[in-house]
Amino acid sequence: MYTIAVIPGDGTGPEVVREGLKVLEAAAGAEGFRYQTQEFDFGGERYLSTGEILPDSAVEELRAFDAIYLGAIGHPGVKPGILEKGILLRLRFELDQYINLRPVKLYPNVPTPLRDKGPEDIDFVVVRENTEGLYAGAGGCLKRGTPDEVAVQESINTRKGVERCLRYAFEYTRKRHQDMTLTLCGKTNVLTYAFDLWERVFHELGAAEYPDIKREYAHVDATCMWMVKNPEWFDVIVTDNMFGDIITDLGAMIQGGMGIAAGGNINPEGVSMFEPIGGSAPKYTGQNVINPMAAIGACQLMLATLGEDRAASRVEQAIAHALTRIDDLGAGRMGYSTSEVGDMVAEAVAKAT
Repeated sequence: MYTIAVIPGDGTGPEVVREGLKVLEAAAGAEGFRYQTQEFDFGGERYLSTGEILPDSAVEELRAFDAIYLGAIGHPGVKPGILEKGILLRLRFELDQYINLRPVKLYPNVPTPLRDKGPEDIDFVVVRENTEGLYAGAGGCLKRGTPDEVAVQESINTRKGVERCLRYAFEYTRKRHQDMTLTLCGKTNVLTYAFDLWERVFHELGAAEYPDIKREYAHVDATCMWMVKNPEWFDVIVTDNMFGDIITDLGAMIQGGMGIAAGGNINPEGVSMFEPIGGSAPKYTGQNVINPMAAIGACQLMLATLGEDRAASRVEQAIAHALTRIDDLGAGRMGYSTSEVGDMVAEAVAKAT
């Protein structure tokens, strides 16, 4: 019996979560596992009505679940950053979700801006350190608003944080068992302190514990270039928090856009949170026209992380099947409603092998 906390969130978040849960129900029926959900109303509407972003009790309550399924955070009536920091970043940090996992996979019939590239070329995963680096919040501002203003933002990289991220990436590469190649993305020629630590631990771990994994290194700027020119070169990429944030959005574009990109905030020893990468798209709220594929993909990633590999495979096959019938993934242009796409995937889950 899996316990899943559901945070539908803002805008179209509840609509896409509804379809993801529809697919989850179909997968459970097909594979015979059991689950129960509990919904939480964290988001913009709650903040506007109560002034509360995340209750102090919420983190401990969520810690008891097997997984968290999130729709979207972002409300037009709330200043940007308040909800994102108060909900997303707080949960990532306090639940120690130290891995951000972002598959970059191009499905058949999904257009990519890369000329002459197809599904056989774009199929890799980015493992991003998720709780340190420039996002740790270290720094400050002096003499704000004056000509002498100084702003400092420090990148924090601990041996423990770097090693556990790299170990996860090595293990993931081994389990993925494709090209068996792990690429460290960094900037060793400029960020000499932080990425000296990353590079040393990368090679120490690889040589001692993962001799079966080929190790490669690429500067972050070169990584961006090769993701566009030769995405087939990559199997698994591991990197720090800031670089990971940047290259995964590039990855989302080459796999067909934010509407199909899903991600997981992973604590391998605790509770993990899964979400579509696109925003809350408030202008489409309640219209039943938004593309739910990213939320369904987040459900697939959740199942894989929970160890329900057969169910995850069913959902992935069903996503691919449904995408062959949709020629435009844009909101209101799919030729199907949000709920019809969810029905399509759920039906395909039941038939998948």
